[in-house]
Amino acid sequence: MPHRSALLAASRRSLLTFIFLSCWAVIAIAAENRPNVLLILVDDLKPAIGAYSDPVAVTPNLDRLAARGISFDLAYCNQAVCAPSRNNLMLGARSSSTGLYTLGLNFRQAYPDALTLPQYFGQHGYRTAAVGKVYHVGHGNTDDAASWTEPYHFEPVVDYVLEESTGGQLTREEAYFTNAKTGAPNRELPRGAAWEKADVDDSAYSDGRIADIGIERLNAYSQGDQPFFLALGFTKPHMPFNAPSKYWDLYDREKIPLAAYRERPVGAPSYAHKRYGELAQYTPVPENDPSPLDEELQRSLIHGYYAATSYMDAQVGRVIDELDRLGLSENTIVALWSDHGFHLGDHGSWTKHSNYEQANRIPLYFIAPGVTTPGTRTKALAETVDVFPTLAELANLPPPAAVVPQPFDGHSLVPTLRDPSQPSKPYAYHSYPRGPKDKPLIGRALRTARYRIVEWKEPGAPSDTAEYELYDYELDPLETKNIANQRPELMTELKAYLAALPEAKAQRPKK
Repeated sequence: MPHRSALLAASRRSLLTFIFLSCWAVIAIAAENRPNVLLILVDDLKPAIGAYSDPVAVTPNLDRLAARGISFDLAYCNQAVCAPSRNNLMLGARSSSTGLYTLGLNFRQAYPDALTLPQYFGQHGYRTAAVGKVYHVGHGNTDDAASWTEPYHFEPVVDYVLEESTGGQLTREEAYFTNAKTGAPNRELPRGAAWEKADVDDSAYSDGRIADIGIERLNAYSQGDQPFFLALGFTKPHMPFNAPSKYWDLYDREKIPLAAYRERPVGAPSYAHKRYGELAQYTPVPENDPSPLDEELQRSLIHGYYAATSYMDAQVGRVIDELDRLGLSENTIVALWSDHGFHLGDHGSWTKHSNYEQANRIPLYFIAPGVTTPGTRTKALAETVDVFPTLAELANLPPPAAVVPQPFDGHSLVPTLRDPSQPSKPYAYHSYPRGPKDKPLIGRALRTARYRIVEWKEPGAPSDTAEYELYDYELDPLETKNIANQRPELMTELKAYLAALPEAKAQRPKK
């Protein structure tokens, strides 16, 4: 008869084996049931969408996507420029926390061991892939190979099909957005057209090809058991406003309204404003003339913005149709996010690069089966940095804030996704650098449900050296007047929020 100790040892081995196999069974079941993630990134899209009550936009696909889940009416980027905003999304960190405010500085130069949103999913067993503009590629910046388990698929942001738009030459913005080496400063290159209307198929331009590749990836993923994190970065309505003719024809040019208020806010600091900047890199915009654009040119640009938006909308629709056809929708989280908004002549400004409402308010959707209720909206405030922890919680991953090595400012929005009446935070935060090179200022801005305060000062300087802006969006939605000097009690309250936040880091130089 076996000795008692041998029997105990055998019993322990059996118990351990049972526990081990049980754990693996639980892990296998969990892996099998983990939701996929489809992250749709859009470039330069403010809430010019039918679902956000835009009276002009023809966006049936974005509208039906919004009807599937929850839309945030008060979502804001953390900085209104492409590369930093995408860093905010992927790192869960505000620009003011990292010092990454510029287009050409890759975040790995500052945080070589950073753990990104897709990288975090990859660590938890997901296959991760990117198609199109996800990180900002251009102006010396590059993609991040560590974020993806599959090769990144690049498509150009500046993409022409008509020789008349470029003169058959490499244009200034094409060179910037492809990191082309020209042997001469890019500003000496010719400017390309600000818009293009061509009788071509959708796949003649980048967004059509991004949808094509996205559909191919979904088909491949549907054949396997591994969950996926697929980021599709559509380039439109980023300039140039290039789209097939049929999308231009959706709009009656003469009925396209111009901006209602085209002056600087009264009493605002002069450096808080911008006029053309990026716009002047394209013809027929005057390159060095600071005078307002004539109304015909304004109307052409706005028409182009909406045409490019409708073109992108159709490509998103194709991807969602394929997600449905493959039967993936029931186990796929879909999030739609724009990197920032866009000025279309308001304040006399064009494109982005400001702390004003039109540059910072963004569309944000979440469609999470079993969590979100179709067709809901919320007035809860949200920021770009909140997307990372929200997607992690929706996928039942551990909270990333405890493990990422970089600064982390995001908060999960899942409580609001479950209950749209649930507030998320008292304000959304964004920032923008301004001022002369010898005295760089950071504008730290807080947007509450009703107000926006902006504090302009050098990083680390005393608060009494700051200059302030304050806007009331209930009484003055067009930001016609800075009322910072007229509301001292409110300013004291809002300044207290700013004082409780970390000081903004100065802009990091390139290494």
